[in-house]
Amino acid sequence: MGSPVNRVSMGDTWSRQVHPDIERERHVQSFCVEELTNILDGGAQNTALRREVESIIHSDPELSLKDNYFMTQNERYEAAIKKKFHVQMLAQRLGWSEDSRELYYANRSLSGDLGLALQFVFQKALRSLGSEEQIAKWDPLCNKLQILATYAQTELGHVGRSATHALVQAQLICSGAQQGMHAFIVPIRSLEDHSPLPGITVGDIGPKMDFDHSDNGFLQLDHVRIPRENMLSRFAQVLPDGTYIKLGTAKSNYLSMVVVRVDMLSNEVIPLLQKACVIAIRYSVIRHQSRLQPSDPEAKVLDYQTQQQKLFPPLAKAYAFHFVAKSLLEFFHRSYSSILDRDFRLLPELHALSAGMKALVSDFCVQGAELCRRACGGHGYSKLSGLPSLVTRVTASCTYEGENTVLYLQTARFLVKSYLQAQESTSQRSLPQSVAYLTAPDLAKCPAQNVADFLHPELYTTAWAHVAARLIKDSVHHLQTLMQSGADRHEAWNQTTVIHLQAAKAHLYYVTVKIFTEALEKLENQPAIQQVLKRLCDLYALHGIMTNTGDFLHDGFLSGAQIDVARKAYLDLLLLIRKDAVLLTDAFDFTDQCLNSALGCYDGNVYERLFQWAQRSPTNTQFLRNELQKTVPVPHVHSYLSDSL
Repeated sequence: MGSPVNRVSMGDTWSRQVHPDIERERHVQSFCVEELTNILDGGAQNTALRREVESIIHSDPELSLKDNYFMTQNERYEAAIKKKFHVQMLAQRLGWSEDSRELYYANRSLSGDLGLALQFVFQKALRSLGSEEQIAKWDPLCNKLQILATYAQTELGHVGRSATHALVQAQLICSGAQQGMHAFIVPIRSLEDHSPLPGITVGDIGPKMDFDHSDNGFLQLDHVRIPRENMLSRFAQVLPDGTYIKLGTAKSNYLSMVVVRVDMLSNEVIPLLQKACVIAIRYSVIRHQSRLQPSDPEAKVLDYQTQQQKLFPPLAKAYAFHFVAKSLLEFFHRSYSSILDRDFRLLPELHALSAGMKALVSDFCVQGAELCRRACGGHGYSKLSGLPSLVTRVTASCTYEGENTVLYLQTARFLVKSYLQAQESTSQRSLPQSVAYLTAPDLAKCPAQNVADFLHPELYTTAWAHVAARLIKDSVHHLQTLMQSGADRHEAWNQTTVIHLQAAKAHLYYVTVKIFTEALEKLENQPAIQQVLKRLCDLYALHGIMTNTGDFLHDGFLSGAQIDVARKAYLDLLLLIRKDAVLLTDAFDFTDQCLNSALGCYDGNVYERLFQWAQRSPTNTQFLRNELQKTVPVPHVHSYLSDSL
């Protein structure tokens, strides 16, 4: 597909000209967009490979997304299934292996609009919780689509009409006792005629906010028998005589969820916010409204500070979360092999980080995508903008793979334990890296005196560490006070969860700021990119302070006067980021076909494209107009209106 300047969709033959307003935004570049794209892709070779895959996908008419907005739920499902099998055939023909970058890029090119997505989750869980023998048996069947499997824990995706097998989490009762939740592979449909097996009641749950291409369903099991070897047995086994053998900890089952959460952030959730930013920022330099000065022409809406305030914090988050996901993935890979070998020392921190970051990132991505939609005015309400589907799709991430409040509290439990460990003078164990700041010397007051001070990463990272540590200390204090007054631990926990939630969010914000600043340090050989990304990092940190001023004022760490200075630094950043905003979205390098947005197209020809796409609406066809007139004859409509008036 070439460099970003050649990303205009070839499907819109009415225009080959880039809109002058967006062309001017790209005319003077303070950094090399291509270099930043390479950084985001993990290297120039990955960028080249991704574009090669995109070229293959977008040139195949069987994989077009252009009519998605006009399809019914059944049509979306059937189209997604066809695309899945078509991509599978492409992969076999081109030699793309399972879990390859090529298949990842193909999925990205198609905006995740492939059927049977939870087969991937099933396989991740299988490889995490299954024995080597079980993996050798079931994995090839999935790869060849000889079985259609799903991860049946809450959403039950693909149970509705697709899945033949389900990975069911159920209570194991063995050796006369409940042994806790374990994972079982349960056949649910015949491989001969796809009918439900005996004891299985299964079906589709009906309409949803989004994910029409996924047949989420209900599943009822009534005295269903499965072979003993269908219990995944890496961390627990049941012998032929019924003896239960525990090989891992009670938290071993976390591993499959950790795998999925780490993967979903970078592959599913964060790209949705990135796309929303691309669409809204590009549209905001095409849309003109009112005047900054009475004698001026109408201004681009992105030149208004309020529009920058809407769009630049989500853009900063989109970049921050990219580096968070990358860091989390690296930590996961460092930990994963040890955990598979039943060394669980890193699992608590990995679970706390993956659960908490899934919650924080998805919460902010939902907020950011909705802000982007609103920033596009009435056109943002049109599905053709691409924004409503981004909003409804990312909204699901707040509940799938764990409801976010529950996940924040999982992180909070880890923070309470870490804080208590830090207070033990006799403890010989060092704290996990993500909470090491709990033992660092505390700074009672922020030394910042001017705008420049608030732009020092060390200063605002320390500020966030201070607030997080104080809130964690406060949450533990409230918990212990209730327990000392007679409440049992469970009751005391329930009565302090709001405080724990606040502490967990502050901790996660601190971790994000720290990861972003560390990522910047690695870019010292690319000073132009380092500078533009530092502005986004500064904005992310200061936006968090501006929206949580009470936490920073509470104990006098910041004064009211310092908050005013921090706000000045924040507002100055909006103006600096403005000149690079379009370039920063170009660096995400989404093709027009992948964005599937009339507002976010690379060439900026928004209104022409909106008009052209609207012509594809079934209600605009002559046939449907004729059918409507048969149902409601036009003379009758005219008569009704005349009588009403």
